[in-house]
Amino acid sequence: MTAKDDLGRRGELLAAQHLRGQGMTVLDINWRCSQGELDLVARDAGCLVFIEVKTRSGTGYGHPLEAITPVKFARLRRLASAWLEAHPAERGETRIDAVAVIAARGAAPVVEHLRGVF
Repeated sequence: MTAKDDLGRRGELLAAQHLRGQGMTVLDINWRCSQGELDLVARDAGCLVFIEVKTRSGTGYGHPLEAITPVKFARLRRLASAWLEAHPAERGETRIDAVAVIAARGAAPVVEHLRGVF
């Protein structure tokens, strides 16, 4: 696993911890299917939430959320549909959230959660 992969996994774990602290229940981390991977799937009260996590060690290459493009949103919608198909017992309103994690060396990580980004 590369340093970039390690940073991404750390960011996903920090995001999951943050979401739990906000009262959400994390259902899946790194759920995979033939179409790709969802970083996190959670329940926020009666709403199923599909979460894209972007982690960077700084903002020298821009804010992490800048990496979520319209193409990425389309893929997230397809993956959300695949997750729902694979979990027929899980129903309810759905939304897509984004979490940015900036994990600079020697500093406390900063987690930013945007709800309903698409």
